[in-house]
Amino acid sequence: MDGTWFWVAALAAAVLVGMGKGGLPVVGMLGVPVLSLVISPVAAAGLLLPVYIVSDIFGLYAYRAAFDRRVVLILATGATIGVGLGWATASIVPERAVTGLVGVIGAVFALNLLLLPALPAAREPKAAPGVFWGTLTGFTSFVSHAGAPPFQVYVQPLGLSKAIYAGTTTVLFAYVNAIKLVPYVALGQINTGSLQTAAVLALPAALAVFLGVRLVKVVPDGLFFRLVTWALLAISVKLMVDGLTG
Repeated sequence: MDGTWFWVAALAAAVLVGMGKGGLPVVGMLGVPVLSLVISPVAAAGLLLPVYIVSDIFGLYAYRAAFDRRVVLILATGATIGVGLGWATASIVPERAVTGLVGVIGAVFALNLLLLPALPAAREPKAAPGVFWGTLTGFTSFVSHAGAPPFQVYVQPLGLSKAIYAGTTTVLFAYVNAIKLVPYVALGQINTGSLQTAAVLALPAALAVFLGVRLVKVVPDGLFFRLVTWALLAISVKLMVDGLTG
């Protein structure tokens, strides 16, 4: 983990992670793919998890009063199951298969939103589908920090306001990242060397949290959700390609 190109990619990934914690979750998903340009995806995921956790602290402060508690509780229940499944099957489930599946789910959902003339009427946050999508969120987040597409499939149709949507995202993924820490250490994906590098990346990531918060505040609601949807589609296509090419 050295060299000019590594640090360029690592700093870019840290800023993307921070912006994601500032309320732009799909932007945060770009962190691992960007860092994977210079190191392996598994190493990238392990290196960035502490950066995610540090950024979570600032994100939780920024959105401490703006999130949907019921949605978080439902999804956190499923996410706990999903992270447990990810840990239990880490040695037998191919990462590329999970990556490709996440891409397909995200692409279908994004295309559905883009092709419909308008979003359907807001839905109530039901427990059963929430636990299902939360489980998938936890599992895919454990494998490659790619939990945003299944999360959005459940949350976006709920009709949350922009600030509540961003806060719910931040709180839920702060919880998911916290419970991933022990399995990552146990599996050797986090070590002394990666922690030293993560410590350097934590500052730009923390500063980028407030950039993300600022963007959420100034971007109009309609444009915000269109950008989120297009970003979801772009990243989902990238994940499908990754799944096919390994």
